[in-house]
Amino acid sequence: MTGTPLRVGLIGYGLAGSVFHAPLIAATEGLVLDTVVTSNHERQEQARAEFPDVRVAATPDDLLARADELDLVVIASPNKTHVPLATAALKAGLPVVVDKPVAGTAAEARELAALAEERGLLLSVFQNRRWDNDFLTLRGLLADGELGDVWRFESRFERWRPLPKGGWRESGDPAEIGGLLYDLGSHVVDQALVLFGPVVSVYAETDVRRPGAETDDDTFIALTHASGVRSHLHVSATTAQLGPRFRVLGSKAGYVKYGLDPQEAALKDGERPDPSGPADWGTEPEELWGRVGSGESPLTGGGGPVRTLPGDYPAYYAAVAKALIDGGPNPVTAVEAAAALDVLEAARRSARDKVAVTL
Repeated sequence: MTGTPLRVGLIGYGLAGSVFHAPLIAATEGLVLDTVVTSNHERQEQARAEFPDVRVAATPDDLLARADELDLVVIASPNKTHVPLATAALKAGLPVVVDKPVAGTAAEARELAALAEERGLLLSVFQNRRWDNDFLTLRGLLADGELGDVWRFESRFERWRPLPKGGWRESGDPAEIGGLLYDLGSHVVDQALVLFGPVVSVYAETDVRRPGAETDDDTFIALTHASGVRSHLHVSATTAQLGPRFRVLGSKAGYVKYGLDPQEAALKDGERPDPSGPADWGTEPEELWGRVGSGESPLTGGGGPVRTLPGDYPAYYAAVAKALIDGGPNPVTAVEAAAALDVLEAARRSARDKVAVTL
């Protein structure tokens, strides 16, 4: 890509904004981080220290008042602000990237998608876990038919956090759209839909395990896909012994993979996916590779190791830039995000009513 880079305004400089979005935007050819919006003085200073040329605004209104100076708005603020801020940015004539979940309901996501289409603007949802190393590796194995017909997909995004950290993500106020079902559940459900297609039935169990916790911190979701595949998805903050990230069982073989993609940890440590950063971005050591085989546990030598493909979070913003500059495809549409929200809403009803929900 050549020419003047697109100017990006980033709303929010907490975990999502400072660890994920800002570094990835700055590392993307064709994009430049123009403005960071945060009212927090310490975060304002952090943004200036990390990106000396960036402008800082205290409120989204301050940013949108300069809409004619921007080419893209990225929304990385708390979940409850996603819909109103995305709506305001689209009405100001700006393409938008929204962190997941794009909205609290599928209906709101579809309304946003309709507004973006009406205005002829890009609306994309940041689902970075589509570019995790294990997910990319699994997609390759499925494309090559290495597992045969998949019968069951087990996915775990588990943590051991016996004490709540507080903050809006763990708030019991429904308006905050907190809890693990909508946080980590947005990732595992999206991955299941990408891999195995639409869902016809949802069953879920949600629990509040930790003393002082206000919202779900231990959740299980069972999906039946129209393809016949069954997905069993676990998200938890209360897992004292972590299970495999993926266990995928097919008619020919299974794939078992432990450990999380290394990109989040690298970003938190200040590493950057650009020429000045490490050449091995997104890679992991051979001892963490998953195994493919049949008839025996991978922990007792069953199957053989399969090289894990490098994770590639930078690919998301590269695709956004290409969509805006060259008319390439939207990497994650709001319509796709709405389909995941259909599943999350069904899971919430299932857990509440203790029934399976048909979609």
